[in-house]
Amino acid sequence: MPFSEISLKSNKELRNWKKKTKFASFKNLYKRIMRVKQHTIKKQVTVSGVGLHTGVISNMTFLPAPPNHGYKFQRIDIEGRPIIDADVDNVVDVSRGTTLEQSGARVFTVEHVLAALVGLEIDNVLIQLDGPEPPIMDGSSIQFIEVLENAGIEEQNALRRFFEVPESISYRDASREVEIAALPLDDYRVTVMVDYNSPVLGSQHASITNINQFKAEIASCRTFCFLHELEMLYKQNLIKGGDLNNAIVVVDRVVDDSELEHLAKMFNKNKVEVRKEGILNNVDLRYKNEPARHKLLDVVGDLALVGRPLKAQILAARPGHAANVAFAKKLKRAWEKMGHNHIPHYDPKLPPVMDINQISNILPHRYPFQLLDKIIYLDETTVAGVKNVTINEPFFMGHFPANPVMPGVLQVEAMAQTGGILVLSTVDDPENYWTYFLGIENCKFRKMVLPGDTLIFKCELLAPIRRGIAKMKGEAYVGNTLVCEATMTASIVRKES
Repeated sequence: MPFSEISLKSNKELRNWKKKTKFASFKNLYKRIMRVKQHTIKKQVTVSGVGLHTGVISNMTFLPAPPNHGYKFQRIDIEGRPIIDADVDNVVDVSRGTTLEQSGARVFTVEHVLAALVGLEIDNVLIQLDGPEPPIMDGSSIQFIEVLENAGIEEQNALRRFFEVPESISYRDASREVEIAALPLDDYRVTVMVDYNSPVLGSQHASITNINQFKAEIASCRTFCFLHELEMLYKQNLIKGGDLNNAIVVVDRVVDDSELEHLAKMFNKNKVEVRKEGILNNVDLRYKNEPARHKLLDVVGDLALVGRPLKAQILAARPGHAANVAFAKKLKRAWEKMGHNHIPHYDPKLPPVMDINQISNILPHRYPFQLLDKIIYLDETTVAGVKNVTINEPFFMGHFPANPVMPGVLQVEAMAQTGGILVLSTVDDPENYWTYFLGIENCKFRKMVLPGDTLIFKCELLAPIRRGIAKMKGEAYVGNTLVCEATMTASIVRKES
């Protein structure tokens, strides 16, 4: 069984988990478990339409992508078919939408597409465009959601790489009265407040308590602008593809007949109309707070540019693309800064990546030197494992029996076994290899480990494995406290036939 396979292999195991967990709803637990894995789509699908701001008709094709690929756009209408990573550091414009540029190629108004992918918890996809801008469709994300679901969503043999916000991170633009904050949470929740000082819209709120609510509650909410902004946008060479079918125009003042005629020409309509105050052409809102919900949609799409799925509670007051992107940059800088110091999160209610039986199939260690209980995270460069320290450990009988303390050498051994899982995951047949300790450097013991402690080990490759030699930075934590660290070198050796 692959190393990153979640250990739920049968209906019997599912029933056992249902009995063990304290979750009120096993269905919700199962969804949380499945969200641990990365996903792509099963087949390529295409949508076509006009771009909101460029007015250019384009075809956009979603293609399956391998694990850890992320979201990438490709301009297939440009020589060399350049790739543009959906990365906040590639944002070059936030004028009524989010524009990316890389290698001299641009793609406009990416937020609605990215929001759909995040809302469906799809991690890896290549998005090919034969024009400069994704189709605006009806001004929301719902048609992207529908076509992606028609393609089918496929689980991949890799774990999701979350950015778990460790502490409050905030952004503020006093001049625009904008505030956005991310608070620690083992989930993804978003709340948005907007206040337009308008008799039509007024103050509005929108929220989701879980990202799986996005499709039903947020995805169908359309983009909007105020009547007084139309002329400005038009003069800025924007909204060339704008239409009353793909954008809501809010009228918050009295409009005379001559202006309505001008608007009809702008939208290539024979006639447009409006009540004294309301929505141009008297379009019905899908929700009373549809504008606030669309702002939430934009927040989800723009924060996708952080580059990792988020675990956080997002609170946004009066957000816009400029603020969203500035905040996304703060989030990205935060997880980059954390780097090697990030402490793995351990939720004992979730099943492990590898349980003790799977570990035993990979590592040769047995009692009393089998020191690892679970693997809770594994990717190409990093592994995290768990050891529950109990008074029944055999070493406590002779190691300070009147003052039980886990021997430091065994902490290092358990950390090395965790690293062994990482290096063996790089070969196709790990059961046919040994891992041997070659060296240890800069080993430090910072705090005693006592019975009742839960040790969390993290090992990370410091360089690619070459000629079977792996060098890793290892750390051990109890809660948020670093108790042991070392740099370890190991060798992978094939067993003799």
